[in-house]
Amino acid sequence: MASSSIDVGFIVWGIDQTAYGPVELPSLVSWVKDGRITAETWIFAVNNCSWQRAADLAELQMFFHELPGGSESATVESLPGIEISSLRRIKILAGMSDEQLERFAQFIEVEEFPNGSVIVKQGDPEQSMYLVLQGELSVRINVLGEQAVMASLGVGDFFGDISVFDHGPRSADVTAISTSVLLKISAAAFQRLAKEAPDLATPFLLAIGKTLTARIRAGNKHYGESIKFARAVK
Repeated sequence: MASSSIDVGFIVWGIDQTAYGPVELPSLVSWVKDGRITAETWIFAVNNCSWQRAADLAELQMFFHELPGGSESATVESLPGIEISSLRRIKILAGMSDEQLERFAQFIEVEEFPNGSVIVKQGDPEQSMYLVLQGELSVRINVLGEQAVMASLGVGDFFGDISVFDHGPRSADVTAISTSVLLKISAAAFQRLAKEAPDLATPFLLAIGKTLTARIRAGNKHYGESIKFARAVK
């Protein structure tokens, strides 16, 4: 009896922490070529029940070698060592083409922070937005002299966007809890992006808006549940 597609398929672990599949090899190859799968993407091979990096998967190795420059992926000239396709790890950049990412890279800087580094401090006037390309961060606020953890950020997340828009002080501390690589967009670079490349700025702003809307909805829901709880314990 011939094997079913699920017996020979693959499952892809996406940047949004979601498993996609099973998919067959031709689809997998196509995703490599259009940058949706990078060398570091984790893939589960159904036939041998194992997870491997895409670059280590025997069926895909030849396709990574065929990519421009003979490397795993073309690199962004203005960001040495950073692959174009790796920028799609950032959720709000995931829909951009390679050409758009190359142009977008002209407006950003790469910064690496060791574990324990304070990237931004509550109350500081620094006006830059950061995109998390690698690592894990903790967001904390100072309440009556004590630190309260507000959120954890990982690959694909972003922070500091509000200060880019209103130029106000930082509303929280953000600390690296592992070695982290961040993409930095200063307020000045953001203004240049809007002026020089509106075709990039528009989808970028829309993606930020969707994320902020989701955060507001989640915050409203949490606030409503807090009120219900407070009334229930009276």
